[in-house]
Amino acid sequence: MATVAFIGLGNMGGPMAINLVKAGHAVTVFDLAPQALEQLAQAGAAVAESALAATAGAEYVISMLPAGKHVASVYTGEEGLLQQLDSSVTVLDCSTIDAATARQVGEAAAAIGIGFMDAPVSGGVAAAAAGTLAFMCGGDAATFEKAKLILAAMGKNIFHAGPAGAGQVAKGCNNMLLAIHMIGTTEALEMGARNGLDPSVLSEIMLASSGRNWSLEVYNPYPGVMEGAPASNDYQPGFMVDLMVKDLGLAMEIAEQSGVDNVMGKLAQQRYLKHQQDGNGAVDFSSILRTIQD
Repeated sequence: MATVAFIGLGNMGGPMAINLVKAGHAVTVFDLAPQALEQLAQAGAAVAESALAATAGAEYVISMLPAGKHVASVYTGEEGLLQQLDSSVTVLDCSTIDAATARQVGEAAAAIGIGFMDAPVSGGVAAAAAGTLAFMCGGDAATFEKAKLILAAMGKNIFHAGPAGAGQVAKGCNNMLLAIHMIGTTEALEMGARNGLDPSVLSEIMLASSGRNWSLEVYNPYPGVMEGAPASNDYQPGFMVDLMVKDLGLAMEIAEQSGVDNVMGKLAQQRYLKHQQDGNGAVDFSSILRTIQD
């Protein structure tokens, strides 16, 4: 078992850290929210007074932070963690951030001999709690082999996407596609419903046909069709619209930097931005169905 420092205990980080404790790892946590720290203490983690204190004696440092600026602040600069860590430590940043910052932190870590991977996740809060996340990792092969040993306690699909920053690019591509097929799925289901089809039956038809996709199979956006899906719980997250807007913004940066004219991605971003601006930021992203019904 490993000694792990976990920094950032939000909706995703908290369940991930709990799964590490359940797997038998010695976990020390830090977050700015006392309630999050209390929850992890009750789960069996040790609580530190700072991010630096959490890393004392750690073999792995894992972070789940809101944005690139937070990741850069925690790890880089004279006061950053990279300057305080032993070269034997493996650093895994599971935040969803811009690829440029991930590369910057990865390069800073490599310059002083610390293994670093950007390892954003897919699957949402339910998968974080169940320990079935997908990890998309960017970094060198040796660090990836070390990363797999600890990520296995939090996920079931662990991919090496490429060098530093590749994990964030993979996440941007994935979530842009997710937004597009969620919107398409809601349009198809509502079109069928308005023509007298039962959304449950239509879902079964499309799942057995060429329209099959993850939104239909795992996360059906039509209320009452899939027990346990946010749509059947008044769109309680789940994966908030605010987070989808953030991820689509990152995907647009990647597309622009790459010279890709991602027309469908831009349309999806516009739809989700409008949905957010209409006061729906805190509900699940599958609630985009409501914009069609309205």
